[in-house]
Amino acid sequence: MCTSFVFNGNRTIVGWNLDILDMEYRVSAGEERVCIEINDAKEGWMPLFGANARGDFVAMPTCWPYDGRSDPSAQRQSNLLMLDIDLLLERRTLAEVRRIAESGAVCSVPGVTFQAQLSDRTGNVLQIIPGQGQRYLERPRFAVMTNFSPFKGDSERHPWMGLDRYETAAKALEGAQDSFGVAECFKLLRRTAQTVCPTVVSMAYDAEENAVYWCERQNWSDIRKQKMCGRQG
Repeated sequence: MCTSFVFNGNRTIVGWNLDILDMEYRVSAGEERVCIEINDAKEGWMPLFGANARGDFVAMPTCWPYDGRSDPSAQRQSNLLMLDIDLLLERRTLAEVRRIAESGAVCSVPGVTFQAQLSDRTGNVLQIIPGQGQRYLERPRFAVMTNFSPFKGDSERHPWMGLDRYETAAKALEGAQDSFGVAECFKLLRRTAQTVCPTVVSMAYDAEENAVYWCERQNWSDIRKQKMCGRQG
């Protein structure tokens, strides 16, 4: 269960709550990127979420309920996790990922529907739901993704879909001022944080500053900061 949002006011602000249970993670921070890595039993440490110095942000919530159309079905499909890693590590651009997504040749992993909300430094947003589609939003006022498909909305119910978190974030961002910044972002991250499947990392990215702020395990008084190098995409 995770929450992702992008807000475009006087500056582009991205918020991300990573909610996981019984998984080993670590935050890796440097001038090239700030990412959250997950320790996979087979692949080792995988950089799956966060921002790079070019200004791309990768958020990848699980989509509930699972949809079998996201399973791999052809050899020439691109796995969403690998696309996200390639974007985060600057092996691909958002435009390149968009072209692949628009071709329909994107899958998730067998038995799990991952979805992605990707953004660039100027605040453009790409949402990908394998097997269901993609949509590109050119600098929207805001965009929110939790754990249900934006193509299905609330037509299918699941206890982990995060409709309440979505509505909380969307309502707050709809009424947000142009001055919305990192402080306001953390207030909203705190409102959408979870306890049952706990929020382990809360992250805010300020595109103008090209800096990532984060705290771990909802320790809101211990927010860290990493400014990245000023490379343009």
